[in-house]
Amino acid sequence: MHRTLLAALSLMLPVLGSPALAQPALQPAGTWQTAGGDAHVRIAKCGQAYCGTVTKILTGESRDVNNPDPALRGRSLVGVAISSDMRPSGEGWEGSLYNFRDGKTYSGKLAMKGPNALELAGCVFGGLICKRQVWSRVN
Repeated sequence: MHRTLLAALSLMLPVLGSPALAQPALQPAGTWQTAGGDAHVRIAKCGQAYCGTVTKILTGESRDVNNPDPALRGRSLVGVAISSDMRPSGEGWEGSLYNFRDGKTYSGKLAMKGPNALELAGCVFGGLICKRQVWSRVN
């Protein structure tokens, strides 16, 4: 019995150790251009999660004028965190997303749709209603 089990395991080892199975899944780290082409956002690891920070405003307002906190409305959008605590969940990551164009924070989801495409979903009502957009990798 033990010999049969050992023989079966030894036959499986090459498959379990194959490079195709050992490759990591696509990760969202990098710089992304928003769907509207108005900003670049850098997504990077922050502890066990991913966080996103505005690195460049390409068009439109460059100040956080829609922030619900009046004291923050004059700050530059460059350096503002727009995604935080994005943790693995299902096929992607879940956390919160700040939309600087409307000043609201949503429950959010990230999902890789290829090596150069990142889908974001900002949701309300516990995820019942979501608005999705796809960002393009800059680098």
